[in-house]
Amino acid sequence: MSTQQNHGLSRAYELLREGNPAMAKPLLEDALADDLDNKEILFTIRCTSFWKEELNAVDRLIIPFEKGERIIDGWKNFVTGIVGMVDSSYDTGIYALRRGVFTLALENYQQHLDDPQQLQRAEAYRKAAFCHKQLGSFEVALDHLREANALLDNITRREDAAPILAEMADCYALCGQDNYAKVFFREAFFLAADKIDLLFLDSELILRLIELVRQYGYPERVMREWIPVYGVLYGVLNITRPLRPIEFSNLKRDITSLENEIQSSTGGISVLVPRLINKYFWLIDYYLNINDDREKINDTLRRIKLLNEDVYKKYTM
Repeated sequence: MSTQQNHGLSRAYELLREGNPAMAKPLLEDALADDLDNKEILFTIRCTSFWKEELNAVDRLIIPFEKGERIIDGWKNFVTGIVGMVDSSYDTGIYALRRGVFTLALENYQQHLDDPQQLQRAEAYRKAAFCHKQLGSFEVALDHLREANALLDNITRREDAAPILAEMADCYALCGQDNYAKVFFREAFFLAADKIDLLFLDSELILRLIELVRQYGYPERVMREWIPVYGVLYGVLNITRPLRPIEFSNLKRDITSLENEIQSSTGGISVLVPRLINKYFWLIDYYLNINDDREKINDTLRRIKLLNEDVYKKYTM
């Protein structure tokens, strides 16, 4: 490849980092003309074609938050539909696109950080934090997530905070603060495993656990509920915290509700069983933290055994 073609290719990647795939595409095509079998350039041209169309659709939207959402949805489709399992030889183009795409999304979400609606403002902080994480600014992301969590406090159901706590955990892990990460991941999956978007979790700590649970072959919806259970069994989510009295009361209420739901169900309990086991684990931790009567712990263990003897054996071995 000539010096001129190399310069054109470098400029194309620079344009992708700036969020301008439309201008990058002809430069990539010029570089390809001098190296027709270059798979990296062929792949990157395919990516720029995808993002050229996506960003054209984004430009037709008016509200910045909706533009940000469309960009994030586009990235999800891009990752699952185009990137797939491509090898690291394509990382230059993917990285350039990541920088450009999430910078554009961030610019749109930032326009809502002063939204008068508290829920909208919290969501804008969460999504802006996600963009910062994708751009490698983990500390800034954590600051935004703390703000989002504070905004949600007392104005919505606590389980709605699960995605925020999962992102906080992911950022802590990416910063090398695994103990904080374990606490927040455990909390997030306890509150609402079904609300957490696994695709956008990036830390090795959680990705290894997700892969271990996937090997059991559960359907995706069920697999999510087993993540915190196996997180405890494998010693990954092994950092606990004391429960406040109101939290203990809510835990007991949730356990009774799930037990009744399982007993009355004629089927479809595959999601309920790991969810209940996870709550039993929290109940046992509570009893251990307050040095309560051992018989209460043994009773909870018996209930786990009735639900899943294999989990019981792994937990007590």
